[in-house]
Amino acid sequence: MVGVIPWLITGWEFTEPLPYWAVARWTGAVLIAAGLYVCAHAFTRFVAARGVPIPAAPTEHLVVDGFNRYVRNPMYVALLHVLIGEALLFGSLGVLAWALTAWLVAALFVRFYEEPTLERTFGADYTEYRRNVRAWVPRLRPWRPSAAARTGR
Repeated sequence: MVGVIPWLITGWEFTEPLPYWAVARWTGAVLIAAGLYVCAHAFTRFVAARGVPIPAAPTEHLVVDGFNRYVRNPMYVALLHVLIGEALLFGSLGVLAWALTAWLVAALFVRFYEEPTLERTFGADYTEYRRNVRAWVPRLRPWRPSAAARTGR
């Protein structure tokens, strides 16, 4: 998602679509680094909950800590930041278009598969979480779940 397809689009060649693009390029590098950090951290939270963030190996407990206290889909949001960062780094409208396409696919997957599955699996805990934490726009302050949601009961 953030490696092969952007490479196919850009060939890892840098362009400068506008004068003084260096500032945008540095901004892109920061977005890439931050996004990769968030992805790695979020992945470790899923492993700690005895699963991974794929439907074939779901977690045993609802993950409501780490970056999940700010946004329900931190990995998708972080990968979107990586793709936008790559678009800026390489000066590529093609990668930006891919970022928007990838987000649309992820948003549809979340809405029509992940959310109903989490609702069935975790019931009231997920309902409380969903009511307090937005899917795509991070909160300014971390959400503090009830004791039941923290323990997955």
